[in-house]
Amino acid sequence: MADALLKSNLNQLPAHLRFHAFDWLATPIAVLKCDGTVLFVNAELEDVMGQSRRSLEGQSFLNFFADSKPLLHALAGAQANEFGALRYDAELLRINPEEGLPVHVIVAQSDQENEVIIELLPIQQQTRQDREERLLDQAQANKELIRNLAHEIKNPLGGIRGAAQLLEMEMESKELTEYTQVIIREADRLQTLVDRLLAPHRRPHVVGDVNIHEVCERVRSLIVSEFPRGMRVVRDYDTSIPEFRGDREQLIQAVLNISHNAALALSDQILEGHAELIFKTRIARQSTFGKQRYKLALELHVIDNGPGVPDSIKDRIFFPLVSGREGGSGLGLTLAQTFVQQHHGLIECESVPGRTDFKILIPLP
Repeated sequence: MADALLKSNLNQLPAHLRFHAFDWLATPIAVLKCDGTVLFVNAELEDVMGQSRRSLEGQSFLNFFADSKPLLHALAGAQANEFGALRYDAELLRINPEEGLPVHVIVAQSDQENEVIIELLPIQQQTRQDREERLLDQAQANKELIRNLAHEIKNPLGGIRGAAQLLEMEMESKELTEYTQVIIREADRLQTLVDRLLAPHRRPHVVGDVNIHEVCERVRSLIVSEFPRGMRVVRDYDTSIPEFRGDREQLIQAVLNISHNAALALSDQILEGHAELIFKTRIARQSTFGKQRYKLALELHVIDNGPGVPDSIKDRIFFPLVSGREGGSGLGLTLAQTFVQQHHGLIECESVPGRTDFKILIPLP
């Protein structure tokens, strides 16, 4: 009896009051009658469609798709209670801007009779979320692989080096000791590599107040001192970004690894005198990454005008020991991603010839 009374009271409320919570979502949402008539659209769908809520409400939502048959089928299925939720891909037609928008449509039943809720995920956004999830899964797998592999290498490596030293002490021929020196030097080189692989897991996470622009300025000064000529370093800061809790040294190292890689990739542009490296900071609102949604997040972009990431390694640049540069260790970006993830963040990369953008995302309080 109470449920029926509550439902009746809810139905009597204006749509903008019943569904106002949808305005907080960054996903386009529409509430329809089962015949396709629009009862409500949230603020995000207003932005996507380029039309006001008032002009959209009362229209048939079927008219906003290049092919209305899948939605018609979904509405009929919802009315017949054939499913809880239905998904399909479609093209959303818009007046402003005029071009169609590929979307992933989710049709779900409402708790009210003769109503359905439509969620529209732009395909680009869905692809980005899938890519982020894949990056997180890869990073976790990399972390376990690195830790296990480094420990497996470390113990026999010490034995090899020790045996080479003992062997060298027993040898009288200087020519033969050259070979033991090769063994010792290579063992030391591998030991250094293993130590670098294990560094993020050994070093304690020292948390304090971090000003991201102080981090950028520290990295900028290091880059400028190493590459004093032929490269312009541009600051594009949003000074309203607040301080946040984090490990300042880890973040400096992460940004430095990305920036140093970018500077090395700009060697031709530096020789020609038109290399450019940009540090850009912004606040992202209602941002989703790492399988979570954040009201506010820091966006730090490190952008260069170099040749871009080679296509052959574009999907693997955060893997350990993968490098696009001859002689590179392939650890810089792996460690940067690890440090940023320890701040519940993520690094993304978009690269085409002439512009490579590494974007660091970190939640803000």
